[in-house]
Order: sequence, then C-alpha cells, then structure tokens
Amino acid sequence: MKPALALSYGFPDGAMANLTSHPDAVGRITTRDLYGLQALDLNKFGALLVSMHVDQRFLASRAGQIAGFLQDGGTVIANGHLAYPFLPGMKGVHALQNYGLKDLAVRRLTDHAIWAGVSENDLTFRRGVAGFYGRAWHEPPEGATVIHALGTPDRPLDFIYRVGRGRVLFHGGNDLWQYGGSDSAGRIVPQLLHWMFSGESAA
Repeated sequence: MKPALALSYGFPDGAMANLTSHPDAVGRITTRDLYGLQALDLNKFGALLVSMHVDQRFLASRAGQIAGFLQDGGTVIANGHLAYPFLPGMKGVHALQNYGLKDLAVRRLTDHAIWAGVSENDLTFRRGVAGFYGRAWHEPPEGATVIHALGTPDRPLDFIYRVGRGRVLFHGGNDLWQYGGSDSAGRIVPQLLHWMFSGESAA
C-alpha cells in the first residue's frame, strides 16, 4: 500500500502530528510542504491529506495535478470551507445565516465505516458547545454520497464522490484528524486511517 501525503502549510499542526504518530499510521504518512507540490510525483502516494488551514488559492493553481491524481485512483481527504476551486466538481461554501442550535445539529443521512459507532450528539457538541464539527455547508457534485448534513438534509457537511478511478472525502469543517478524546468521536481517526489505507470503494 502506498503511503499518504500530508501537506504542511508553514505552521505547527499538532493534530497532524498526532495523526502521523497514531499506531495505525506510523511510517505510512509523509509530510511535505504545500508549496513544493508541483515538484512531487503524486503517483507515489495513495492519498492526499488537505487541512482546512492550507493555502487554497495556491492549491487551486494545482487543480489539474490534483485532478490527475484522482483520475489515476488516488484518494483526497479535504477539510474546511472551500473558497478556491482546487477539487473537481466542487462549488463554494454556504455559510449558515441567522442560525440557532437546531441548525448546527449534525444529522446522519448515510451510515459509513469512518463514523461507525460515532453518535451525532458527539459530533454536534464538543465540551458542551455546538458548531465545532461544522457551521457551513457545500453543494456536493452529482452522484456524491452524503454522510452528514447540518440541521436539514439539504445542507451537506460530509460527503464522498468519485473522480475517475479515485475518490474525494470532503468534510466542510475542522480537520477530521483533530477529533479524539473519550467520547465516541474518538473513533473517527482510527476508522479514517483504516478506510484511507484499505482502498475500499467510495461509499
């Protein structure tokens, strides 16, 4: 199995450091500077990990390279609010307007191995506060499998879709690898790693 590539962005990333040191990830995730992406042969990697903090404007300049990686069977796991079009088929972010607690409630629309055993309540609330997992939504490409939505099913938050032989997992909020702790959200990281390295189908 090819290693995954994590893009660094010039600042310390404790969550990514924790991910790369996870027992299921040691020696399997390579970190490289975002601005050196053009010089990298992405065919050497099985997955590309994109933090919500990366320079999307620069990534958009490498959209063709990313699309080629996906066409050839790669996996992209991207987080955050899409401001620049670096992923095929994706549209921009929709911020919630005049929202209340019910609008921040994470609703599961489709079961998925990454979130198996993870309660919607533990995604909605962190230390008793709602909105850390997501407070905006995106329109997924046609044919995407929507896993979670915010408040109502027409506001997708987590979804997976195919590009060529590859797949994109998009989470419209804080990086998925930052979730841990003693509640059920702690299951996300090991299950994400298993999904990423197992080469399972997009759904």
